[in-house]
Amino acid sequence: MAKISIRNEMRFILNGRDVVLSSVAPDATLLDWLRLDRSLRGTKEGCAEGDCGACTVLVGKLSAGGLVYESVNACIRFLGSLDGTHVVTVEHLRGASGQLHPVQQAMVDFHGSQCGFCTPGFVMSLYGLWMQSSDPSNAAIEKALQGNLCRCTGYEAIMRAAHTISSYGKAAKDPLAAERKAITARLEAMHDGARVEIGTGKTRLVVPANVDDFAAVLDKEPGATIVAGSTDVGLWVTKHMRDISPAIFIGNLDGLCTISEDKGVISIGAGVTYTEAFSTLAERIPALGPLFDRIGGEQVRNMGTIGGNIANGSPIGDTPPPLIALGARLTLRKGKKRRTIPLETFFIAYGKQDRLSGEFVEAVHVPVPAKDTKFAVHKITKRRDEDITAALGAFFLTLAKDGTVEEVRIAYGGMAATPKRASSVEKALLGKPWTEQTVETAMAEYARDFTPLTDMRASAEYRALAARNLLLRFLAETSGTREPIQVSRHEAA
Repeated sequence: MAKISIRNEMRFILNGRDVVLSSVAPDATLLDWLRLDRSLRGTKEGCAEGDCGACTVLVGKLSAGGLVYESVNACIRFLGSLDGTHVVTVEHLRGASGQLHPVQQAMVDFHGSQCGFCTPGFVMSLYGLWMQSSDPSNAAIEKALQGNLCRCTGYEAIMRAAHTISSYGKAAKDPLAAERKAITARLEAMHDGARVEIGTGKTRLVVPANVDDFAAVLDKEPGATIVAGSTDVGLWVTKHMRDISPAIFIGNLDGLCTISEDKGVISIGAGVTYTEAFSTLAERIPALGPLFDRIGGEQVRNMGTIGGNIANGSPIGDTPPPLIALGARLTLRKGKKRRTIPLETFFIAYGKQDRLSGEFVEAVHVPVPAKDTKFAVHKITKRRDEDITAALGAFFLTLAKDGTVEEVRIAYGGMAATPKRASSVEKALLGKPWTEQTVETAMAEYARDFTPLTDMRASAEYRALAARNLLLRFLAETSGTREPIQVSRHEAA
C-alpha cells in the first residue's frame, strides 16, 4: 500500500462557508456544534436519538451520481463524519429578494406550524424532497416526513403545504441547484486522499483515506469504535453517555459504499446505507422494499448502514433475519486477509459475534431467490412506523413438484439473544406437504428453538404467539388456500 499522507484537520462546507477544524472530540455531535459553537439555533434538539426530526439538516456528499443531498439527524450525526461534505441548515434557506424560501412560505400560507419547535425540521425534510421531486406524490411526502414528529399542528396542513411548494418557486432555480457545480468543485478540492487524524492517544478520531487504510488503522487500534452511520453509536453517546474514543469514521469510504450483482448474488458494501440499497433490493427482492420503508425515518435510512446493522449484532436488528433466511454470506477482513462465512454463524451470543480483534465487516452477499421460491418478511411493532421491533419473522420456502417442502429457512429477530433460525420448526416441515396441518404440527417445535423475553417492546407470551401467527400468515399468503391475512395495528402486550 502506498504511503498515506495525514491531515490533522477536518474540512467541510457549512451553508456557504468553508470550515476547517483542528480540534474535534470523537463524540462531538453536529447538533451541539451548530447550536453552541456556531449559534445556528434554528436546528432544534427534541429527542437526542434520531426519532423526532427537530434537528434535521441536509448533508451533501459526492457519489458516483454526483452531489447528493440527504436529510439527516444532527443530534446523532458526529462532527467527525463530515469531512468533505456540505452541511445545509435552515438558516441557509432563502427566497428571491430576501423573501421566505418557497418551502417556508408554503408552510406559512397553509398553516403548517403552531408552536414552531418542530417546524425547521419539517422544512428541511420537505426541502430535501423538493430538490429531488418538484411535484411529489402523497406517498413520497409521507415517506420523507416519517422521521418528523409534530404534536400540535397535525399533518394535513403540512401535507397541503408540501403539495404547493412549486407554486412559490422553481426547484431548478434554488440556490442548492444553481450553485451545485461550484459546491461540487469545492468538495472535490477537499478530497485530497489523506487520512484525517485529530487528537492524540485515546481521545483521537480517525477518518481513513480508503478501505486499505482503514484495515491498517484498525489492525493497530483494534479497540477503536467503528462509526458508519451512527444511528446506533450516536445513542451510545446521547443516551448512555458512553466513551467511544478513539473513533474511526468510515461512512464515506468509497470502497465500502458499492453495491453490485454477479451471477444472482447481490454484494453490498458495509458502508451502503438503507437508502442507497433500497432501489436494488426492492427491485430484485421485492419483499425487502416494504421492510426498508419501515426502518426508522428517512433521516435514519439516509445515515444507517446494512453493514452496521449486522456488525452491532442486535437481537432486534431488522436486516439480519431476512438476510439469514435468504442464505446470505458475510465477508470479514483483518489487514489484508479476508474470510467469508454464512451470516447466521456470525451471531454467537448476546453482544458477541464471530469477529476477531481488528477484524471488520466488509460486505454482505445476498442470493436473489429463484422465481419459484417463496419469500416474505414481516415486522411487528407497537405502531406501524415505529422502529422498536417486538418481533420480526423472515420465511424462505421452496416446494417440490408434489407440493412437499423441499427447502425452508425461517429466521426471527426479537425472539432470542441473537437473530436466529427456527431450526427445529424447519426440520418438522421438511419433506412434508405445505398445509395448515403440517404447519400447526411444526409450530409445537417453537419451544425448542426460542425462549423469548419480556421487555418494554412486548411480553414473552406475545412474542411466542406472534412468531407462530407470522408462520401461519406466510402459509396463507403462499398456499393459495385463503386470502393473505391483514394484520391489525394493535399494540403489543
